[in-house]
Amino acid sequence: MKYSNNFISWAILLPLVIIWGSSFILIKKSLLYFTAVEVGILRITITFLFLLPLAIKSLKKINKKQRNYLILSGVIGSLIPSFMFAIAQTGINSLLAGILNSLTPLFTLILGLYFFKLKPTWYNIVGIIIGLIGALGLIYVSGGDQGFVFNIKYASLIIIATVCYAFNVNFIKVYLKDIDTITITSLTFFFVGVPSLIYVVAFSEIPGKLLDEDNLMGFGYISILSIAGTGLALLAFNKLIKISTPIFASSVTYLIPVVAIIWGIIDGEIFKPLYILWFVLILIGVLMVNTKSRKPHKT
Repeated sequence: MKYSNNFISWAILLPLVIIWGSSFILIKKSLLYFTAVEVGILRITITFLFLLPLAIKSLKKINKKQRNYLILSGVIGSLIPSFMFAIAQTGINSLLAGILNSLTPLFTLILGLYFFKLKPTWYNIVGIIIGLIGALGLIYVSGGDQGFVFNIKYASLIIIATVCYAFNVNFIKVYLKDIDTITITSLTFFFVGVPSLIYVVAFSEIPGKLLDEDNLMGFGYISILSIAGTGLALLAFNKLIKISTPIFASSVTYLIPVVAIIWGIIDGEIFKPLYILWFVLILIGVLMVNTKSRKPHKT
């Protein structure tokens, strides 16, 4: 059984790398047609509509306490990051956003210290420091003429999103472990998707924009991002959380930057060789905090 779970875990992990690694370029393309807020809200709304049939079937499976947990998971794990990434990419390129996303496992461990009572070793602490130094160095060298202050203003939004992802990985593992994958994914988007749909239809300019054929291409980018990169990918990711550890599940972000860098270069974004140094520091930090020699506190 353990061998089977390991095989399934890797079979889920590798496609997720490609799908999520491509999400940053899709956000970039979507921003050519819609504002950052519109991209964020459409991403949630389209995913909600895609998963709605599953959500309706799943509503009867949960109690009031689980419903509240799912609402919290939806807000922190999906709603907030959707806006953070879209707003951030109005100021930084998709390549940098993809690299900074690799901080997720680092924050997963930090938050896991609370959830799982892990006792960090000295090299876990050093790894956290090295990872953060790598992130700051990357932000600095990518600033160019815009400067460090400008870049960190937008890059910090990516960092907030990674903290949200890290929290959600641990939260699902601890508080939603008795709920199946489809229920978790569909209902987290159901509870945040209903108000999002109301906003899109009644209070936004999106319906009017969709009447313009020029914006249909942008809507197509967001639809791919929502259905493949959010709906289907999260179904797979939540399954991965169930059959593996939170650290292994979040390690999907190790290779996401590689895919994001490839897309960025194809799209004409500037890739500086010095980026590699800081990216390597981030990965070293992440690997150091993910060692298996950590021991739980004795009770």
